[in-house]
Amino acid sequence: MKFKTFIWFVAPSLFLMLLFIAAPLTSVFLGSFQITQPVVQQVEVETCSAGFLAQTCTTDLQTVPVIDDETGDIVTTTEWVGFLSYARVLEPQRAWEAIKALDYNALMQINFWSALRFTLMFTLVTLPFVIGVGLAIALAVNSAAKALRGPIIFVSLLPFIITPVIGSLSIYWLFVGDGILTRGIEAWLDRDIAMFAQGWTIELLMLFYRVWHVAPFAFVIFYAGLQTVNQDTLESAIIDGASRWDRLRYVVIPHLMPLIVFIALIHLMDAYRVFDEIVGFRAEAHVTSLQYLTFDFLRPDDAGNRAFSRASASSMLTMLGIVVLLIPLLRRTWRDHKGNSH
Repeated sequence: MKFKTFIWFVAPSLFLMLLFIAAPLTSVFLGSFQITQPVVQQVEVETCSAGFLAQTCTTDLQTVPVIDDETGDIVTTTEWVGFLSYARVLEPQRAWEAIKALDYNALMQINFWSALRFTLMFTLVTLPFVIGVGLAIALAVNSAAKALRGPIIFVSLLPFIITPVIGSLSIYWLFVGDGILTRGIEAWLDRDIAMFAQGWTIELLMLFYRVWHVAPFAFVIFYAGLQTVNQDTLESAIIDGASRWDRLRYVVIPHLMPLIVFIALIHLMDAYRVFDEIVGFRAEAHVTSLQYLTFDFLRPDDAGNRAFSRASASSMLTMLGIVVLLIPLLRRTWRDHKGNSH
């Protein structure tokens, strides 16, 4: 293919990537080193008490934002502050003191470190369950009778089709208050329970929901991969007396390893940005995630101001965390690619 033809093919994609990915990322990166604040001024405000004969007036100095005469907008100023926003998010001195004192509770009082703890736990705990459950469903469907495969596939894909917020709300209403499952558990245990009164039970339900929601995606990928397993190799293993577990361990899983890495990559990128579960389970009072922390920074305060700089710093730290988690898998993929090319 000629270079000019190649450029015409890739130019639209490159343009859209620059417009919708590179430009916003650059803006967020630069915004994490800047602080934009309203320009304020002090004005004298006279306050008079009610009444006519005994009326008294006092004059106070109040700080108010400067309003642009032409547009009516608040005048703002932007200054470069270096890593100040990162320091405000990480609170390194306070965190280091908690670490030196081995005070886990004090460290968890810092919003970023509490969000990082939950995000890492949520991502790394759900990963093996997603892969394991997805592979188990794929193996079961692959071994089922052909007449049953269609209905089983349809039912298995339903959790993945449901919108994440709707799915999390469904699980929430099953357990909150007098939900159906809560009442069933209470009748079984003969005691009152409150699934959403403490953090660990909420986290447990969120982990269950993520596996329930994402495992069908892994199932589809694994089921497609099982169709490409070399049947001659499997038959040879059976003739040699290999058990079902041995065939799975030494034939099927090595064949599916590139797909396992692919699913792990997708899951790590998606689960590390956990947000829908926090909203669906209304769990922000007990647990929070890095993505929700960024959202919280963008909420206006009582004066209507938003912490854009800290939100940008939190976003960049979230991206950095995703990159760190993906490095081992990317290195393995690169080694496998180099090995195949030789």
